[in-house]
Amino acid sequence: MRSALETPVRVRFAPSPTGYPHLGNIRTALFNWLFARHHGGKFILRIEDTDSARKVEGTVEAIMESLQWLGLNWDEGPYFQSQRLAIYHEITRSLLEKRHVYLCYCSPQRLETMRQEQARRKQPPKYDRHCRDLTEEERSRLETTGVSSVVRFKMPLEGETTFCDLIHGSVTFRHDTLDDFILLKSDGYPTYHLANVIDDHLMAVSHVLRADEWLSSVPRHVLLYRALDWQPPQFAHLPIILGPDRTRLSKRHGATAITEYQRQGYLPDAMTNFLALLGWSLDDRTELLSRDELTKHFSLERVGKTAAVFNRDKLDWMNGVYLRQLSLDEFVQQAMPFLDRDLPESVKRPLDKSFVSGVLSLIQERARTLAEVPQLTSFFFADELQYDARLLLGGKLETKPAVQAITAASKRLAEVEAWDAAVLEAILRPLASELGLSTGKLFGLLRVAVTGCTAAPPLFQTMAVLGREKCLQRLNTAVEVLSAHSD
Repeated sequence: MRSALETPVRVRFAPSPTGYPHLGNIRTALFNWLFARHHGGKFILRIEDTDSARKVEGTVEAIMESLQWLGLNWDEGPYFQSQRLAIYHEITRSLLEKRHVYLCYCSPQRLETMRQEQARRKQPPKYDRHCRDLTEEERSRLETTGVSSVVRFKMPLEGETTFCDLIHGSVTFRHDTLDDFILLKSDGYPTYHLANVIDDHLMAVSHVLRADEWLSSVPRHVLLYRALDWQPPQFAHLPIILGPDRTRLSKRHGATAITEYQRQGYLPDAMTNFLALLGWSLDDRTELLSRDELTKHFSLERVGKTAAVFNRDKLDWMNGVYLRQLSLDEFVQQAMPFLDRDLPESVKRPLDKSFVSGVLSLIQERARTLAEVPQLTSFFFADELQYDARLLLGGKLETKPAVQAITAASKRLAEVEAWDAAVLEAILRPLASELGLSTGKLFGLLRVAVTGCTAAPPLFQTMAVLGREKCLQRLNTAVEVLSAHSD
């Protein structure tokens, strides 16, 4: 095996466009990217699109957009395996000439009957090598009938293959547990096993970092490398990602396409930090790491063998931290598209950036995602609020004293000249004592009256941003709502 010290580091991310990239895919891409950047190597993007029947339209674009969003820039590619068929055919012919592989003419019906019989006997499903030792005469006869064929690899019938995985250590597979796997399908397209071995060799890939599920494929690949007289790369199989209940990660846990996290308002740096800690750690305590710090410290020695557990609450917390680290101008710039997208159509566009800046200065500490920003701020932009008297009273006040309190506050506020938070507080705080109310009751009443919410940013700063006209208008509306309620 080659080591990182003996050859330039070259890694690849090789997704199949059969579905939109999800957390596991992109975590694999990130680990490859970090490994390459840490060692000053190359990160290659290769699209393994040989399964045309399962290809999903738009997924290639989604893969590249996801990598670009996270800043995982590739140095070479994208290469497309569907454009490299001549290479796979040429190398397959050389394997046929050397008798490392053979043509298999078994029909789908025969293979299905074979599998059913194996299941009946409680045997593992495995090709029975029916075509492995056909004579030339038998092959010629089958060829003349026009029956289609696939190319299968001749696995050794006994012995074992041992290889070193950089995460799992020494791994051994017995040959009698493996069947003669297909390299080239009847439609002329290669299987994963053939195409990825050929491409990894021709692209001088030094390290293959991929998901744990491919670990059982390595003995096949090692034997294929030997048949081709090529040196295998080093292998590192990454732990799978489980849901909080320790079952396989699924949509109910949040395993949606990575583009959905972008749509939900997660920052790429927060997403990168979070994904890096799914299976890798710097130590037992450090949670927040910049991209530069991740690149500096990343090593396969710190990748765990056991499954990583996805925790949406941790992602939300981490994203909130990254949002708070933005300057106000950066936060406004990031949030504007979400406000444009999600605020009601009745809100006039374009949004006033100065007003938006004042609004967002009050909620930056509370937001966990950018998609939450419109929810947290919608009352700032609404022309009218919709609430009922029960929300205003909050179970703490009777209607008459509530009307008196809002009316008194409105009268005082109408006389204010300098409309800022400090002045508003200086006026309204003493009013609570004059009305015989606690500040909590009065301020809670006024908060609902001007925002329509029981939980909102600090009252006086909120009123300062809303402005005199809107605050007085909403206080008058609150009185009307309460008066109608008393009737």
